[in-house]
Amino acid sequence: MIAVMGASGNTGRVVAETLLARGEKVRAIARHVDRLAPLARAGAEVAAGDAGDVSFLTRAFTGAEAAYTLIPPDLKASPFRAYQDRLGEATARALRDTRVRRVVLLSSVGADLPSGTGPIAGLHAQEARLRELGGDALFLRAGYFFENLFSSLPLVRSQGINGGALAPDVKLAMIASRDVGAAAAAALAGRDFSGVTVRELLGPRDLTMAEVTRVLGKAIGKPDLAYVQFPYEAFAAALAQAGLSKDLAGQYAEMVRGFNEGRIRTVAPRSPASTTPTTFESFAEALAAAYRAA
Repeated sequence: MIAVMGASGNTGRVVAETLLARGEKVRAIARHVDRLAPLARAGAEVAAGDAGDVSFLTRAFTGAEAAYTLIPPDLKASPFRAYQDRLGEATARALRDTRVRRVVLLSSVGADLPSGTGPIAGLHAQEARLRELGGDALFLRAGYFFENLFSSLPLVRSQGINGGALAPDVKLAMIASRDVGAAAAAALAGRDFSGVTVRELLGPRDLTMAEVTRVLGKAIGKPDLAYVQFPYEAFAAALAQAGLSKDLAGQYAEMVRGFNEGRIRTVAPRSPASTTPTTFESFAEALAAAYRAA
């Protein structure tokens, strides 16, 4: 049996659905049981509860030979690093106590660095916890999710621009979350990783925010849509106004500075193993649909 954390989210849902389609026995884990109903209908066992509760996770992992793990986001958590540590420690302890042999972790590009990377530093710490377990662990260090662009649509609609603190010409690895889920499911079903393995997942090609904005503009019928770079302080203030905790907003600004200054970057050359299929051009159709629907 394979346990899947975050099974109602972008990556975990794909992991669970893909494994079920392959005939694997799946236990789907998330906070709210109602959001797990589609997976239950598809044949998954479900476990709903707090991912920071060691007792809950221990029950959820019991009997699993492998697990997909992540630290689910809580945009209002403050201090955010304490939230990450609480969930990360609970996950590691439950995995140790239930002796789950194979573990896949959703990590991030930049998790090789211990600090100066905003919320990514919490994933560096989680990788370290899982290394200490001594089993087989695969760290999937994903690039910038295409789905992050959904949060830009209100700005596009109200101000007629796309914007953020990322510099317009900085090239980033960008990826669709479904490709991350597919890679995790393939690794878990294949049971073909041993020891501690790091695999970067980088999308089909690196992109700049200027390029992304041009593609988005074309998809929504605004071919002249411009990208505007905001100062870090204004960016953090806008995130806090949108509902993020002040602490997390500041951490996101630190992360973006890390990308702009070249400290957060991939550690290996792009390869077939790190290149994934979904293009931003195809994903932009989902962004356009959401833009039109609103």
